[in-house]
Amino acid sequence: MPQRERMSAVDTAWLRMDRPTNLMMIVGVMVFNERIDFTRLRNTVEARMVGRYRRFRQCAVQEVTGAWWEDDADFDIEAHVKRRVLPGKAGKKELQALASELSVQPLNPGKPLWRFDLVENYNGGSALVSRIHHSIADGIALVGVILSLTDQSPDAPAQRRSTAKHKEEHADDMPAGLLETLVETLTSAVSMGTELGGKALNLASDTDRLSTYGKYGIGLLTELAKLLAMPVDSPTSFKGKTSTVKRVAWCDPIPLGEVKALGKALGCSVNDILLAAVAGALRAYFQQKGEAVEGVEVRAVIPVNLRSAKDEGTLGNRFGLGTLSLPVYEANPFARLFLVRERMNELKNSYQPPLTLGLLAAVGVAPKMVQQQFLDILAAKASAVMTNVPGPKQPLYLAGARLDQVMVWVPQSGDIGIGVSILSYNDKVQFGMVTDRHYVPDPETITPLFEAEFEKMLLALLMIDWETPLDPQQIEEQLFGKQMPPPLDASGAKPKAATARARKSAPAKSAARAKPVVHPKPAAATETPAAARIPKRFRNLG
Repeated sequence: MPQRERMSAVDTAWLRMDRPTNLMMIVGVMVFNERIDFTRLRNTVEARMVGRYRRFRQCAVQEVTGAWWEDDADFDIEAHVKRRVLPGKAGKKELQALASELSVQPLNPGKPLWRFDLVENYNGGSALVSRIHHSIADGIALVGVILSLTDQSPDAPAQRRSTAKHKEEHADDMPAGLLETLVETLTSAVSMGTELGGKALNLASDTDRLSTYGKYGIGLLTELAKLLAMPVDSPTSFKGKTSTVKRVAWCDPIPLGEVKALGKALGCSVNDILLAAVAGALRAYFQQKGEAVEGVEVRAVIPVNLRSAKDEGTLGNRFGLGTLSLPVYEANPFARLFLVRERMNELKNSYQPPLTLGLLAAVGVAPKMVQQQFLDILAAKASAVMTNVPGPKQPLYLAGARLDQVMVWVPQSGDIGIGVSILSYNDKVQFGMVTDRHYVPDPETITPLFEAEFEKMLLALLMIDWETPLDPQQIEEQLFGKQMPPPLDASGAKPKAATARARKSAPAKSAARAKPVVHPKPAAATETPAAARIPKRFRNLG
């Protein structure tokens, strides 16, 4: 009899989350500048992935008693690493169509839940489309798995493991054992028959245990009430019923150095800058479609890594979910950026991520119908899933071929039909998008807007003469030389008096004195012409 092991409650929840309209697969696309030798690729995958991680040789088996990982006695690497040829010119359009098609094709449930498809004739090189079920591992773990296939030189043998490192922040600020206590508490509550409806996961039976962690336990319970009471986000064209047809698109990468420079100048993180660009792109898309943007916010679900240092190198799902409302209503790109920064800081200090991990564990042991109803309630509160994964800074090679681009999309649950992927690699940032045809039939019209919104902020900052940090209103006034109505804060209120006084007392700047710098720094010995300071890729923009 094949060996088996019990599947964790969280992994079980992801296994049972599959629907025909939203499959729980993490889909990746890797683009190479030369053709990959298929045999070498297959040998590399077998030696470094299948040989190292037993999970990729196991089937997911569901029984009345629960879910199990069971060894596949007839495992064959050839059933999981396939080759195919694109039709026609085999360019970006054709590859996007293939990725769209594969993203809705279920994996064989009787075999290990993963597959690689090598495209041997893409744009003079190769492309690899990977599909791995979310029950095997979360996105952070799978990025590590994919990186284990790569090398820093093209001549490494298949059996040698990559020295590339993938570092992530961990949830080290929580008391030891709190996450485990939360998961055990919620799982036990459901196992004992606690109702998930009006009682909303009544944790009274084990509240004392959580309360021993002081503010952490209280914070988690408070966050649960806030999560259940959270209203749905704005009714846009991103709402509705999902279909079985998806569309995948991506744009050209942008230099990571420019993103970092902009963030440094404005006191924002790289993540803040990129999410603000997404918010601006969605606003521009709605406006192009003639859709109202006044008062509109698009709530995104954001995976948050909860792995500790001891979890590195392991599979399974160890992440929580946070929600971020993108201020699509805000026209001022800098006000929009600062709102995103403020909301991201709130998310970082919230208990949403560990709470949602515990909830996933709880519904993983509940009846499947209860899980579906509960997750539908939560999914209805959001319109998109967005991920930002920092990858390696140096170029990598897979089976001897240099990796040029990499995109990864996590699945959407319920009737969420929008997925945005942000991934950095080799000092570049890559935006990608997967959409349901019912919501956005043409994501290729949105992806260029991500870069356009970033360039808008960068060019605007290059035009400003400033010696002290400015708020969004001052930036707007300097750029356009006119008084603009004060931007609203997240609650819709006008700026506080202190902010207004600071703006009033700020020294006026003359456009004639503008010094287009990215951020304050000591004056150079000689001044260069303004045009020469602007990166070449921006000089011809309107």
